[in-house]
Amino acid sequence: MSLDQSFVGRTYPPTAPYQVGREKIREFARAIGATDAAYHDPEAARALGHPDVVAPPTFPIVLTMAANQQMIEDPDLAIDYTRVVHGDQRFAYTRPVVAGDELVCVNAIEEITGRGGHVFVTSRTEVTTTAGEPVVTAWMKLVVRGEA
Repeated sequence: MSLDQSFVGRTYPPTAPYQVGREKIREFARAIGATDAAYHDPEAARALGHPDVVAPPTFPIVLTMAANQQMIEDPDLAIDYTRVVHGDQRFAYTRPVVAGDELVCVNAIEEITGRGGHVFVTSRTEVTTTAGEPVVTAWMKLVVRGEA
């Protein structure tokens, strides 16, 4: 299997704004076992200089998945999702995500490579406030397994 290299650089439309809620941050933190007080208690977060509770570092996966779904469902790119394995995830922050943020994601295909009969697709998602302030960049690598 191979994917068309001309898709490298393709950018998808911005996602609908995502309102980051205090309780969503708390739920996510509980789900991953993150107990830092700044994830749960507004006063603890304010004592650290934040306006409200802070999201754990992997929280943006909640909203970047919608942006990556655009790529996965792109009929022209034709990723066979039944053959996909999540290969890598990383985040580079400009500032923390906090409750009250209203965030938008723009996803782009950064790289398509092939090795050992498999295709590796790397996407880059820029997460900004609705006013355009950069917050975090997320990279995701999908491995599209080749047919045996």
